[in-house]
Amino acid sequence: MLILSRNNPTVKELSALKEKKGRRKYGAFLAEGQKMVRECVKSGMEIVRIAMREDYCGEDHGLPAVLLGADAMKAVCDEKTPQGIVAEVKIPSFPLKAPERSCILLDGVSDPSNVGAIVRTAVAAGYEELYLIDCADPYSPKSVRASMSGVFFAKLVCGSRGEIMEALGGIPLIAADMNGENVFAFSPPPNFCLCIGNEGNGLSEEVRKAAKYTVSIPMGPHTESLNAAVSAGILMYELKKQGG
Repeated sequence: MLILSRNNPTVKELSALKEKKGRRKYGAFLAEGQKMVRECVKSGMEIVRIAMREDYCGEDHGLPAVLLGADAMKAVCDEKTPQGIVAEVKIPSFPLKAPERSCILLDGVSDPSNVGAIVRTAVAAGYEELYLIDCADPYSPKSVRASMSGVFFAKLVCGSRGEIMEALGGIPLIAADMNGENVFAFSPPPNFCLCIGNEGNGLSEEVRKAAKYTVSIPMGPHTESLNAAVSAGILMYELKKQGG
C-alpha cells in the first residue's frame, strides 16, 4: 500500500525519530540513504523496517518495508534531498562495564557532528568502545550522518558521570588538554582510555583529576586550538602508533 499523507500514523512515527524524544519513546533511530542502509544491514544491527519512496529502484534487503509518496518521504527524512530509502534501526543497549581494550571517553561533547566524526574515526582507528557523558545524542540524524556508518560498528555506552567513571576505574585515563605533555613524545600504557572534553570548556574537573596522564597536540604560533573531532583523530592514531 502506498502512503501519501504526512499525517499517516506510520509516517508520524518514523518522522518522530528525528527528535530525541521520539528516539527515546520508540527506542530506534533513522539511517538514511542507500549506502547507510546497506552498511547497517552488513553490521547486523536490528532493523525494524525500511521505508522506500515510490520511485525507488534499489534493493530492499528482504526487510519489512513501507512504500511512501514523495511528500510523506520528505516528512520522514532529515536530509533536504532524500535518497529514497531510510531504515528504522533499533538502538542497541550495551552493558555498562569495563572496556576490553583501549577505548574513548567523550565528556560533554555537545556538537552532534563532532560526536559522529569522532565515532567514525574511532572505529577506523580500532577503538570499538566509546563511553559518553552528557554528550549530543550519537543516534541523532546529524551524528549518524557524520559517523559515515561508524555508529553501526561501535559500542556506544551512555551513562552518568558516576557510573562511567566507576566502570573505567581500573584503566589509566589519558586526558586531552592544551597544557599536557607533547603526545608525539609520550609513551602510552598498553591499554588506556583517551578522554575528549567539551568543545569550549574541555574536560570536567572530575575527569581531569582522575586522569593519570595528560597529553596535548603542539600548535603553531597562530593557532589557538583544533576542532574537537580533529584533535581526537590525531590523538587516537598517535597513541595507537605508540603501542596503545
